[in-house]
Amino acid sequence: MASTYPASGAQDASQFEGVKPGRYPAETATDGDAFMDIDLRRVWAAIRRNLLPIAAILIIAVGLGVLVTLLMRPQYQAISQVLIEQKADSIIEDSETQAVTPYQETERFLQTQVDVIESRSLAERVVESEDLSEREEFYEAQGVEMPQLDTLEGTGYSGPEGLARYRRDTAIAMVMDGLWVTLPVDSRLVSIGFTSGNPRIAAEMSNSIAQNFIESNLARKFDSSAYAREFLAQQLEDARQKLEQSEKDLNTFSRAAGLIRVTGQGQNADQETTLSVTNDTLQQLNEAASLATAERIAAENVWQNVANQPISSIPQVLQNPAYSSLVRELSLAEARLADERTRHLDDHPNVQALQAQVDRIEQQLDQVGNSIKNSIRLGYEAVRDRENEIQAQVAQVRDAALDEQDRGVQYNVLKRVAETDRALYNTLLTRYNELNATAGATSNNVSMVDTAQVPRQPSSPNLIINLVVALLGGLIVAAGVVFLREQFDDVLRTPEDVENKLGVSLLGLIPMIQGENPAEDLEDPKSPVSESYQSLVTNLRYSTADGIPRTLTITSSKAGEGKTTTAGKLALEFAELGRTTLLIDADLRRPTLHRKLENRKQEGFTALLAGERTKEEVILPSGHPKLSYMTALPMPPDPAALLSSTRLDELIAELLTQYECVVFDAPPMLGLSDAPTLAAHTDAVIMVIDADSGHRGAVKAALRRLDMVRANVLGAVLTKFNPRNISGEYAYYGTDYYTYEHGSDEE
Repeated sequence: MASTYPASGAQDASQFEGVKPGRYPAETATDGDAFMDIDLRRVWAAIRRNLLPIAAILIIAVGLGVLVTLLMRPQYQAISQVLIEQKADSIIEDSETQAVTPYQETERFLQTQVDVIESRSLAERVVESEDLSEREEFYEAQGVEMPQLDTLEGTGYSGPEGLARYRRDTAIAMVMDGLWVTLPVDSRLVSIGFTSGNPRIAAEMSNSIAQNFIESNLARKFDSSAYAREFLAQQLEDARQKLEQSEKDLNTFSRAAGLIRVTGQGQNADQETTLSVTNDTLQQLNEAASLATAERIAAENVWQNVANQPISSIPQVLQNPAYSSLVRELSLAEARLADERTRHLDDHPNVQALQAQVDRIEQQLDQVGNSIKNSIRLGYEAVRDRENEIQAQVAQVRDAALDEQDRGVQYNVLKRVAETDRALYNTLLTRYNELNATAGATSNNVSMVDTAQVPRQPSSPNLIINLVVALLGGLIVAAGVVFLREQFDDVLRTPEDVENKLGVSLLGLIPMIQGENPAEDLEDPKSPVSESYQSLVTNLRYSTADGIPRTLTITSSKAGEGKTTTAGKLALEFAELGRTTLLIDADLRRPTLHRKLENRKQEGFTALLAGERTKEEVILPSGHPKLSYMTALPMPPDPAALLSSTRLDELIAELLTQYECVVFDAPPMLGLSDAPTLAAHTDAVIMVIDADSGHRGAVKAALRRLDMVRANVLGAVLTKFNPRNISGEYAYYGTDYYTYEHGSDEE
């Protein structure tokens, strides 16, 4: 019959130069390189695929920005300024009432003052001075309803006293919420601002906070001085009692322990030491213990090296003359046994006698090897026991030496405690006297510079800022949505997806057939599809050291990915190269090749495997002198069992005597064992992937199953590729890439 896949034109250069077939690690760059090397074309492709969600998110974000702006209540800001000096003037000359902040820590000092302004204690002072908890005007300005008795339910407050506390806490929270402080760089001028819905309240609160901060700063100086004096007095009394007790403890211990204090000589006359005991025996035992440990480690290393090793691989055993002699005897006996078995059966007396001799020699080998191994273990145990004995002696002598030293150490500890207590008492006494003399001797270091004025224009809302923030937020959300969709999208659309996500080489890229009749594109030798298959054949010619594999299995992860078309087209292209080629429909569950023949009941691969037909009866001509067909009929009841028979290897070897190439159109993986069985018996496998619906998980599962049977996967072929759906280095397929020659003819 006429060929379904007619001859194509001459081969062109492969558009995949530099692609080496075979597996390689999917991740070829480090994690740091992955972050730095951003493919902007892939990002643009992701944006194009998600253009509608991005536009919807941005529109919603801008709409929310406008809506929020319209619903926001106008707010006013008033600002007062205070000057914070780092050092206050002293009223008493040469006095130091409070610690002065060093110049190097000016920034930290000023930030501390800002934290004081923003503290809750200052907010409480402002609420009390302005009686804000009872001013309904203040609540209205801040957009809060003034609490009443009927609103206390569920707040934890009750009664008139609870209402007063609740109003006070609410007013404090509103003051802290409306307050904001700005500290310019390289300046001691602090801006105190307050935000409110009432411009007059905003100015009043800003000035009140600044004034209360100035007053609280001065009051804190006096309070801190009084607290410091009281604190130092208590610490001084505690230090005196500790000093007395530590001196008593030192004297008591010295008498009880009977320690002899030795006074220093010369420059160390003011220092005292106690007599110490040295033990030469301990030093000698330590040296002996070190040597024993080294011997034990060496013996232990020797034993560990041979403990889990077979007797036949232990060097000490192999070097033993008796063991070597037995090995030679065993080799001679086994040789005689093998020679005797070639002439007699196993139950023959000569064979049994020789077998008994071999068993006896092997038993002797085990006995000799175990004896040598046990001697190594016993040597290690002896060295280990000696080490343990020496370590026990070291421990006993060390305990005795430590007992002698403990009394002197304890004395030194008590002596240092007494000296420390005495130094602490003297320091506290000196500081207490200084503080009593200089308390309250500095002026305030905070002063008002500018008072807040009633603002004329609201500071918010600002439509432009809100729209910019909404747009930026929308862009962030849209980026997150696109990122998540791309992460969860495991469709293999591009050649980069095949190589990076699967870790296999891309052998061919077959474009989507755009015409209404796919057969015409396949028959046209200059169509994009035909040109792509010719490039695929070119890549296969250099895929192995021997060129095109003699037996080739074509499969896919699921049905409908184009494996049958690929198998047929490859077989035809091999025939065009002058190779005698046989195309076998090996899908024994859903065969297709017989449907293209005149005799749709033509038996083929199944009948040949079962031994019901000869190869001459099932091989059919295709219309091409170098190409032949073999159908899959009849459909067997158990295809897996039929393919697992030993007949398959014999059949392939028989076919290779007649054909240079045998192409198997295998069934899809789908969890069945048919395709892996065929792949294990052929020279190479090609995985066909649909660029429109091929999923990484299914293809990786198929590749793992092929790895389990040690199949030689040359690479993948990406079919139904539509360049108009992507953007990247393969987008040039969407132009007139394959029409160059046609265009020249028209011109």
